[in-house]
Amino acid sequence: MKSYRIALIPGDGIGPEVIAEGVKVLRKVAELDKDINFEFSAFPWGSEYYLEKGKMMPDDALDILSKFDAIYFGAVGVPEVPDWIPAHQLLYKIRRGFNQYINFRPIKRLKGAPCPLKRDVPIDMVYIRENVEGEYTDMGGRHYTGTEAEVVTQVNMFTRHGTERVMRYAFELAKERRSKVASITKSNALMHSMTFWDEVFNYVKQSYPGIETRQVLVDAMAMYMVTEPEKFDVIVASNLFGDILTDLGAALQGGLGFAPSGNINPEKKYPSMFEPVHGSSPKDKGKQVVNPIAAIWAAKLMLDHLGEKVWGEKILKAIEGVLVEGKVRTPDIGGQSTTQAMGDAIADKLAEISSKY
Repeated sequence: MKSYRIALIPGDGIGPEVIAEGVKVLRKVAELDKDINFEFSAFPWGSEYYLEKGKMMPDDALDILSKFDAIYFGAVGVPEVPDWIPAHQLLYKIRRGFNQYINFRPIKRLKGAPCPLKRDVPIDMVYIRENVEGEYTDMGGRHYTGTEAEVVTQVNMFTRHGTERVMRYAFELAKERRSKVASITKSNALMHSMTFWDEVFNYVKQSYPGIETRQVLVDAMAMYMVTEPEKFDVIVASNLFGDILTDLGAALQGGLGFAPSGNINPEKKYPSMFEPVHGSSPKDKGKQVVNPIAAIWAAKLMLDHLGEKVWGEKILKAIEGVLVEGKVRTPDIGGQSTTQAMGDAIADKLAEISSKY
């Protein structure tokens, strides 16, 4: 039997609600496949923990998490805590501490999911976003704060090692998909960081002669995401550009309730972390109105990473099956079903699909 130790960090707001549904689906996998077992351990870290302890998680949190095969994360953030504190003291600390340098964001239009585009086009792309450096470093500072002479700097840091490895990951993924890679840049304005990014991309692509490539300015890409999303396969982008464009991608695939992500350490030296990207939405806490599909899809990504791709694909088919039937729909997609009802429906559909294969 294969047993996987999963650390749960449900977090704040709606985080615990959606993670509960993801766990429900994972338990269904274990029920249907007697060769798979999951051991879940939950940790109460997040903003509520911060308000009590003065920190987002304990000092030895990374040591604790290092013992697990993967981390399943919900969401963090409450109005009483400034947004940068959860990001830097929890999310970024885990991403950097475990060298989760790949942010994996699938943007796939499922049958039955809403889409704002008038054209009925297939959308199936993956953003590979650099996840530990770039624009999201802590380098910089504020001087003469609160005076007329105040100066603020925010330093972007791009290393050749970090840039090249994320691009090679994108090219290797493209070999498994439709053999196309687009690089997002802004070298016409950012003459140091993005010209460097372009140079590394042009160097790396020489090792992959069978892959079709293009370089796209980030502002143009925002337009192409709407006008011709069907032309893109694998997209590699810096931390900031990938962060922004993938939320636009979420709108194309049904909304933030459909947007999963993986923070991946490809070498598996450290555990990787999987999460929905919709945030904690404190106003909806406890109402059972949010869509858990993003969290369940994140569980699918986790299974893929753990080597259980067959079950990952079955989960995605189960999600799509429920959407196509249309009997269970949460408020964000025009229905009145609860978070729990959607989780139940996907788990039931997974059992139905599994009985046929």
